[in-house]
Amino acid sequence: MSFSFSKEAIEDLKSRIDIVDVIGRQVQLKRAGANYKGLCPFHNEKTPSFIVSPQKQIFTCFGGCGASGDVVSFVMRYYNLEFNEAVEKLAKEYGIDIVKSQRRNDDREKYYEINREAARFFYRNMTEGPNRGYSYMRKRGIEDRTIKKFGLGYAPDSWDSLYGYFKEKGTDEKLLLELGLLSQKDGRYFDKFRDRVIFPIINTAGKVIGFGGRALDDKAMPKYLNSPENRVFQKKNNLYALNSTKQDIGKAGTAIIVEGYMDAISLYQNGVRNVAASLGTALTDNQAKLINRYTKNVVLSYDADAAGQKAALRGIEVLRNEGCKVKVLHVTDGKDPDEYIKKNGRDAFDKLVEKAIPYTDYKIEAAKRDIDLGTEEGKIDFIRRITPILSDLTPVEADIYIKKAARDTGISEKAIKMEIPVNNKREQSSGAVRQEKQGTNGISVSNIEASVLKCLFIDPQLSEALLPYMDMFESELSRRAVNIAFEEYGLKGDFDKRTIMDRLDPDESMALQESIDKVQIKGNEKEVLTRCIHRWEYGRLEKEEKKIIDMLTLADADKNEPAARDLAEKLMRIRAEMEIHGGKI
Repeated sequence: MSFSFSKEAIEDLKSRIDIVDVIGRQVQLKRAGANYKGLCPFHNEKTPSFIVSPQKQIFTCFGGCGASGDVVSFVMRYYNLEFNEAVEKLAKEYGIDIVKSQRRNDDREKYYEINREAARFFYRNMTEGPNRGYSYMRKRGIEDRTIKKFGLGYAPDSWDSLYGYFKEKGTDEKLLLELGLLSQKDGRYFDKFRDRVIFPIINTAGKVIGFGGRALDDKAMPKYLNSPENRVFQKKNNLYALNSTKQDIGKAGTAIIVEGYMDAISLYQNGVRNVAASLGTALTDNQAKLINRYTKNVVLSYDADAAGQKAALRGIEVLRNEGCKVKVLHVTDGKDPDEYIKKNGRDAFDKLVEKAIPYTDYKIEAAKRDIDLGTEEGKIDFIRRITPILSDLTPVEADIYIKKAARDTGISEKAIKMEIPVNNKREQSSGAVRQEKQGTNGISVSNIEASVLKCLFIDPQLSEALLPYMDMFESELSRRAVNIAFEEYGLKGDFDKRTIMDRLDPDESMALQESIDKVQIKGNEKEVLTRCIHRWEYGRLEKEEKKIIDMLTLADADKNEPAARDLAEKLMRIRAEMEIHGGKI
């Protein structure tokens, strides 16, 4: 039965638990005024930017990741748990009884229950007595412990074994049809899955939502048969094995995404447990979002055939759009991950993962396929294929790959550069920043400044976190408002709106009021403040980037290789910072 916790029960739990104690068990915290400070556990940093407020029982990262929330949010994120799992963990650790309540209007539970019963039926068929399914899995090298771990099953070579099982239970045939467990023809019901190995598909909440069936007869079609889309199963929203591997992915900091059930199972059995499968399809946006809950580092390990290569290229773009860092693993000898790890072992597979190539290299290698670079036509075709790839790169990255392309084709770097279209996204981003800064020297205030000031008016305690970013206030009006606050109240400025407005000129006061009235906060001042900091940092870094690019151009022209090398390294560091802050705009 599905359950939830009442709002009152959650609030009671949080009131009886000190967030400083919970976080302090995992993060070394030091007193910082009324708050506590430490290194953020959700991203790598050297300077503490992770603030815990015992008064408000919240945490906020003012550094690279912008994580924030209450004690339940922390436990969810730190341990990669669902909401209910986090609540139960806290209640158990602190010896607090918390009452579960049945969810209203959640008739999906009957679908989950039917799927669970079907999974039990298939599993018993697999494990109780000899059968074709068990023989097949043992032949594939799958051990009993792995069969149990993933609940693998067998659908007998019968037209009505599953149907008969549910008929005895009095289960409505319409529900079985909807879930894809039965088929119907001429008014007769029969089993959808017959003589197949069954892979239960389980979501991250531990619910059986569907099944995949692998044919045991090579002549049977289709080779893989999956549950149809229904109320509880949408292929695009789920990843196979993630329910078992989500914590391993979080600990490893990397997710290895494979194509099929057997790839995921085989890798897991051989010790590679930060793995999940995309259910035989190219990654979807929702699957990328699901991965991003546990890590931003993804290694794609799809089959080496044409379909696998196409899926990898599609997956790269989907994952990049979600802000993930993507590499592609090339399994040698045209083998899939399942075959490779069985033949060569985990150590060899780990080395392949270490050698996984960046997504740009993979895309460029893909562009070479079916092209003869020994011909003029082939060279021209290759350059045309890669110019859209190069246009999405930073100047330094593009320069590296342009040099490689020039060596491969014999075409000059200058000519290749001339073929690269302008990156419209970068131009639009820069334009937006410039536009926002216009007119900030009079009595007007930029959107960022207005947003930050409104956040401080709502929660003055945020002022301490803002101290490292005082250069953000570029307009004369915003600087005057901030100076008044810190003059009156010291470093922990009390951003009292009335005090500030009274000391401003009438025109200034009116202009400031108009600016902050346009800003919508809606109780999310911490999140808004964090986003503003990221946006400002991105703009600052963008200016620095432009300066370095100009200097790098001069160094290249002067053939000053040491200076060019130093500038290139500096530019890469800035780009890395921009990637962090740019994702928050």
